[in-house]
Formats: sequence, structure tokens, C-alpha cells
Amino acid sequence: MAATINQINIDDTKITTIEEQDHRLPLLNVQLIFQVSGSIEDKDKPGLAKMCAQILGEGTKALGSSKFAEKLASDAIHISAHAGVETFVIELSALKEKQNEALKRLKELLSDPNLTQEALQKVKTKMVGKLQAKEDDFDYIASKNLKKLLYEGTPLANPKDGTPKSIKSITLKDVENFLHTHLVLSRLIIAMGGDLDSKLQAKMAQALSSLPKGQSATLPFYQASGKQKELIVKKQTKQAYIYFGAPFTMHVNDKELYKAKVAAFILGSGGFGSRLMETIRVKHGLAYSAYSRININKSHSYFSGYMQTKLDSQKKALELTKETIHNFVTKGATQEELQQTKKFLLGSEPLRNETMNQRLNRAFMEYYRGYKPGHYKEELEQIERLTLEELNKFIKKHTEIEQISVSIVTND
Repeated sequence: MAATINQINIDDTKITTIEEQDHRLPLLNVQLIFQVSGSIEDKDKPGLAKMCAQILGEGTKALGSSKFAEKLASDAIHISAHAGVETFVIELSALKEKQNEALKRLKELLSDPNLTQEALQKVKTKMVGKLQAKEDDFDYIASKNLKKLLYEGTPLANPKDGTPKSIKSITLKDVENFLHTHLVLSRLIIAMGGDLDSKLQAKMAQALSSLPKGQSATLPFYQASGKQKELIVKKQTKQAYIYFGAPFTMHVNDKELYKAKVAAFILGSGGFGSRLMETIRVKHGLAYSAYSRININKSHSYFSGYMQTKLDSQKKALELTKETIHNFVTKGATQEELQQTKKFLLGSEPLRNETMNQRLNRAFMEYYRGYKPGHYKEELEQIERLTLEELNKFIKKHTEIEQISVSIVTND
């Protein structure tokens, strides 16, 4: 069955629900998705949204972490939380026969989270430890620094994991304020999938009744910088880790988005056969992998890519990357590239629609981005009809992807 869009009313607040029925197994999966509530809302406390998600993993104040976890485990119930850039998500899964118990535990967690100094200190210790372990993760360092270059002066420049300093500075009051402001009915979308029954909506409304109505918010949009900066970090490494990025002037509701997917596949996201892989690895043997993609979100859009190469090859590899991108923008794609891309994107569609979670996530993203249900089918038809002339006109229009900033982790 196709996903359906409905509404439930809680405390005089209309909340959209996205439901994907799948009766093959007696399972229930629920996602509470709070908009404008991810790391983009950390403000001067990078890592705050992620810390709040970690705190919810510490159970309730009444039971504590261990006893709450035991109650979940005894009924095979899973509840977790995570913070993205734009959204804060609480996920629940359980057997259908344990639906009532699962919603009861969810209500307990939402109404009485473990907001204690003990839980806060435990989460801080874990988060700082993981950040310290990443000091030798050169991919993480290069990727994080690229975001700094592209989004300097905006919340997107801050690492969503925070820094040891910012994590240590977060207080229990910061966590309480964030949860009170962001985990509210006015920002909530509910995605439900599995063997759903007719009473679930009413039970869900009761489970969420402890949430405040709160205030909705508009997600800001941040434009990536085209200043072509370079940031090099020296580490004890035998390889150079190169991350590059540039602006890409499109929004999620752009009518030419399907053309961007085709262009991105041909240039660098299509693996072997893509321009960057053929140039950097196949022809010149400078890297095991060379990849690029177009990232289009509600709050930001940009072009990015990466490769790992020998220390003495990093300059040549970067020059070839820029040359390949320039040639692509000025000359466009070939008919053969377009046909191969169409064949892959259209042929692999069933693999992206196999599981209930895949279908539910797709239905949510269509709603979240302002598309009508079934938009992906229309997009596939547009890709199938796309001509080489139309594609190359689009490619040549986006010269901004040549405004590349580079983040490198290398050795002396």
C-alpha cells in the first residue's frame, strides 16, 4: 500500500501523520520527528542537540537508565533518539502485541526524562571521549573543516558532535531549555509504519499528551561560500585526505532537481564510470576512490567531494579534480553517459523501495520537502524523458561548482 497522510489532534494542535501499512510481520515502527530542532539550533553550544538525544537514552528520572532499559528489554521494545542537522527524532519499535507497553514507556520517557546531574555527566564523559578518539580520524577532521570553510559564520560551521570545550560547557539548564523549546507538538510530524491498527492514532495522541504545544519555527537557509578557501591540517599520516566543496544554487523544491541528480551521478556519485573516478583512479591511478555529490537540504545546498591519495600526489590529484569539474561544466555530458545513468537510476528503483522503512522514509521526505505524495514516480518519468540538450543546458548553468574550497589533512 502507498503511504497515507493524515492528521491527529492533540491539545488543539493538528499534527500530520504519515502512515505506511505492512501486514506481513506483526511489527510497529514509529518516528517522532521534530522540525527545526537539530544541530542547526545549537546556537553557541555546539553538540547541544546531540547531547539532548543522548540524555533521552538514559531513561527516566524515576527509574534511571538501567531499570528503564530492563523494562524495554523485557518486552523487546526499542526506543532511541538522535539529532540531525534540521530535525530531532525519537524512534520506537516493538512487536504489535506489545504496542500498549511501548507507548506507555514512550509517555514515561517524554514526561519524565532523566534530567539529573549524574546522567548529564555520564553523557558528557561519553561524548568527550568519542571526540578525543576522533582526533586521529583524518576523514572526520577534513570533512568537519570543509563545513567550516563553506559555512563560516553560520550554525552549519559548527560540528554537530560539538567540541570537548563546548560539551563541557553545557549545563542541565541548557538541556532542559532545549527539550522544552524543541520537543513540542507545534514542530512534530509522526511517521508510522508496519502492522498498524485503527486505534493506534488515538493511543498515540494519549502517549504524546504530556508534550507542550510550544511554538513552531521557520527553518533558515544558508548559502555556501564561493570564496575558494583552503585549510590544511598537518598530521602524522601516510596519505593525504582531500575534501572539497562549492556552492550549489538549488533548493529542495526546485523543478529541475531531477536534472541535478543525473548530473551529479555522471560527474562523481556514480562510482566506476563517473568522470572523477575515471580520471583520478582509472586513468592516473592517484586514488583508490574519487567521489562527488550534490547535497540539497531545506536549510542548505552545496556541492562536495573527497579523495584519499599519496602525499606526493595530492597537488596533481587536486588539479585534475578541478580540471575535470571545469570540463564537465563547460562541455557537459555525453549521450552515452546520459543513457547509462538513466539505465541505472530507473533500473535500481525497486531496490530503493523494498522495505517498509524505505517506503516510510521516502513518504516522509516527500512531505517534509513540500512535494505531493508519489513525487518520486513523477521524478523518474522526468529522468526518462530528459534529453542531452536539456541536461547540458542545466550543467552549463551551474558554474558555481567551480568555486571550490578545499580541506586537506596531510603530512609535512
